[in-house]
Amino acid sequence: MHDPHGTAGVVATKKTELLGAPDAGVPVLGGLSIGEAAAVSGLTVDALRYYEREGLTLHPLDRNSAGRRRYFERDISWIRALAMLRRTGMRIRDVRAFTELSREEGTEPERLAVLEAHRDRVISKIAGMQVELEQIEGKIEFYRGALPN
Repeated sequence: MHDPHGTAGVVATKKTELLGAPDAGVPVLGGLSIGEAAAVSGLTVDALRYYEREGLTLHPLDRNSAGRRRYFERDISWIRALAMLRRTGMRIRDVRAFTELSREEGTEPERLAVLEAHRDRVISKIAGMQVELEQIEGKIEFYRGALPN
C-alpha cells in the first residue's frame, strides 16, 4: 500500500510496548479530534486516516456520538512512534508486522527482532551516507582550491 506522506509514527501505552513518551497534553476525557491529533502528532489528517485505514493503529479508535474519531494519549503516543519508524525508513510491511505483534501479549521477542533488524538497516544507511558525505567534502575542497584567492 502507498504511504501518502512517507511518515508514520509508533508508540504503545503498555510498558512492554512503549517506544516513546506519553503526551501529557492530550485530555483524558473527550480526547482530540482528528485535526487536533494531526496538530499534536505532527502528521496530516490524511496520514492519520491512512494509518487507520491500513490497520496501523494499535487499538480501534474511539468515536464520539456523531461517529467522529477521538484520539487519546495512547493513540497519539503510538502514532508518534510509527512516524519515527517511518522517518527512519521502516517499511510499511514491517510497521504492520510490528503493530500486529504489539497487539498480542508475549510477543516481545518478535517485536525486538523487528526493531533490531530495522536498527541494523538504519546503521547501514548511516555508514553509507558517511562515505557519501566524505565524497562531498572532497568535492568541496577541490572547488575551494580551484577558486582564485
